[in-house]
Amino acid sequence: MAVIVAAIVNMVLGYVWYGPLFGKQWMALSGVMPQLDALGKPKGMTKKMVIMFVGALVMAVTLFKFIAYASGFLQQSGAALGLSIGFCLWLGFIAPVTLSVVLWEGKSWKLWFLNNAYYVVLLLVNGAILASWK
Repeated sequence: MAVIVAAIVNMVLGYVWYGPLFGKQWMALSGVMPQLDALGKPKGMTKKMVIMFVGALVMAVTLFKFIAYASGFLQQSGAALGLSIGFCLWLGFIAPVTLSVVLWEGKSWKLWFLNNAYYVVLLLVNGAILASWK
């Protein structure tokens, strides 16, 4: 159940982050313009949301496994452990891998910071949820 909740939180946070909070800024920085259908609605949104939800589930399961392993190894539990693991995974994997967007794709550092702020917040929140769930 915790994994499903974390995946739902992932989707909600993504909607808020890339919608009302930073949507216009993200579109300008990334050069993405939504493709609309005849009714003015984004094309293929249902398919994209389903794929993203599957990705959110995979991320939540993987994060849960990292927390479980760390819990046994460190003999710790709770939200603090989840926050620590979430931050370490962001710092060790997400932050360096996403540097390619700036270095090789020519995107701005502002876009890197915007996207990485989302990922670190997401991993912190999901880490806390998954590590605290009983």
